[in-house]
Amino acid sequence: IPGLYVTGDPGGVDEAAKVGSLSIRIGLGWAKSHVLTTGQCPVMRYHRGLMNAILRDKVQIANAVNATVIPLDDSPQGYKDFDKGASKKFVLNPHGLVKS
Repeated sequence: IPGLYVTGDPGGVDEAAKVGSLSIRIGLGWAKSHVLTTGQCPVMRYHRGLMNAILRDKVQIANAVNATVIPLDDSPQGYKDFDKGASKKFVLNPHGLVKS
């Protein structure tokens, strides 16, 4: 289950999330013979190819990571949305140079 897992989040959606607990049905996964591993992604294996694809406009990375480009004037609202737990990332574009 890819994601960012923390030991606690005061702004979590429920009491379990606030203490860093993830409720999943292990038995169901066991019955389907899933494999569970932990650790960091092997970034160095993929970063050069991904960087080249981004630079050559072969992939739209902003869409893949759910990023929204906003002008600097909209940054206060972007920060408010982020603090409320909006499921997107904001890229500030103070000079209007970033493609949206």
